[in-house]
Amino acid sequence: MAQSEFNFQISLSVINHLGRHLYRSFATVLGEAISNSWDADANNVWIYIDKEKNSFLIKDDGNGMNAVDFQNKFLKVGYTKRNSGNASPKGRPYIGRKGIGKLALLSCARKISIISKTVDGDYVNGTIDNSGLDAAIKEDTSNYTLEKVDIGFFKKYTKDHKKGTIIHFDHMNEGIKNSLDYLRKIIALYFRFSLIDKSFNIYLDGKKITPDDLQDLADKTEFLWNINNLKDPFTEKNLKFRESNIIAEKNLLEPTIKIVSKEGFRGFIASVRLPRDLKIQNTDEKIGVDLFVNGRLRERDILKHIPTAKVVESYLYGQIHFDGLDDHKDRFSTSREGIVANDEKFQELLENLKKIITKIIADWDKLRRKHHKEGDPENESIPKGERKAEELYFIVSKDFKKPHRGKIEKTDEWFDELAGDARYNFPSYAECFISENLVRKHIKNKKIKLSPEAEREILTRKDNEKKRKSKGNISIEIRKKPSDLSYLSMDYLANLVDKKKDHKDASLVRDANEYKPIRDALMHTALLSDSAKHKLTAIRDNIKGRVKDLLSKS
Repeated sequence: MAQSEFNFQISLSVINHLGRHLYRSFATVLGEAISNSWDADANNVWIYIDKEKNSFLIKDDGNGMNAVDFQNKFLKVGYTKRNSGNASPKGRPYIGRKGIGKLALLSCARKISIISKTVDGDYVNGTIDNSGLDAAIKEDTSNYTLEKVDIGFFKKYTKDHKKGTIIHFDHMNEGIKNSLDYLRKIIALYFRFSLIDKSFNIYLDGKKITPDDLQDLADKTEFLWNINNLKDPFTEKNLKFRESNIIAEKNLLEPTIKIVSKEGFRGFIASVRLPRDLKIQNTDEKIGVDLFVNGRLRERDILKHIPTAKVVESYLYGQIHFDGLDDHKDRFSTSREGIVANDEKFQELLENLKKIITKIIADWDKLRRKHHKEGDPENESIPKGERKAEELYFIVSKDFKKPHRGKIEKTDEWFDELAGDARYNFPSYAECFISENLVRKHIKNKKIKLSPEAEREILTRKDNEKKRKSKGNISIEIRKKPSDLSYLSMDYLANLVDKKKDHKDASLVRDANEYKPIRDALMHTALLSDSAKHKLTAIRDNIKGRVKDLLSKS
């Protein structure tokens, strides 16, 4: 057989395998369309949603396309603008890379109509009817001819449109189920270049996307960590001073926490008041700490790669910008919505991010407690008992605070000063309550006879109580199931259960005698000196151990 010229042919069925159904959500489809406008050096993008007809239209004032561009670039599967460099004529880093994202974009609706023109040209156009494309794929052909567009349909969008591209998506496959408020927030969150670059504006149904679209998120934000001095309108306008104080109706102005790293990435991480504050517009979708490369979202919730199992993670959101991931090597997954997991540069980023998250977790606990809120219960720098006592103090103290309008009152300082003492006094009282009542139950269980000294103490206390009740005009019974033992404190109780011949011997009596003066001050809500706290801590541990021994004998 004679040698002849051979041609490489590709079947349309390959389109399905390459990614015709790559993007599943409307937000990701929208993102691909916006990214194309960015790469085309558009200054403005207009998005119009028609939920009743389940369709939307996107228009830009970018460079546009002539017939050659439309055929050989836009409709060429696998064509990438990076063949001529990594940046647009304006110097914008290209977002697109493989040239297959358009497959999903052009397959997400029943019909997609495109019109486009360069500054001095006429509109070129074409309509993709996906039912026809499906038939061509089924026949395993290598050719599909686009239908002509009804230019009249675009009349109201082409007025004063000097250049750029307009695409109409008719009957979206997955439907447009989201509200405009939701879409505005999604665009503001995930298409950061629309807020960061002043030369690129996005309009949804005629209204520009601005940092104000994230105001409700800003209002629910407590603390902000800025990494490597990220310049971002959202953080600068809404979160510049965001260390909230639960005492005041308005937020106090305290500076953002700054983190410096030499690893080449920038960003911010913030925390909200409650984990439910991260939900978007009453949906199950939650905002997380996301990774962006050249302004485009590349990995949702990056913390899933470095889980710490800490409570604080459920409060965090933010953005990490690492343009260094976009270099000569393709590090992105086929879906274009993730990084290849074992990529060395990505792993290096995660390792450095771990260090930052460790610092944030420690900061968050201190800041939450500073502002009288529950912190990180897994932080063992504070004994659990003291942490719970502090939380109880914050809850109880709320009832004593009066609302005010942001001005720090003298009483606010008092509440802060008492918090440290409450953290010690509350658990000390609890241990006193438990240990003394357990000893009483032990005495009753063992049927230990009262000593003459104990009986005299009981009579004295009963007489004093009777006088105080009369003075206070109180006729009710004060003590639950009143018994003689309820009138005795630890020093008398100890003499009944653990009295030694030599008062210098180690015993519950000796501990109780040392305990008595500090215990009485504690019970009278006095603030203890540091020396008294140290002394009481040591005695409490001794008493606790001796009470455990008693219980083992009951």
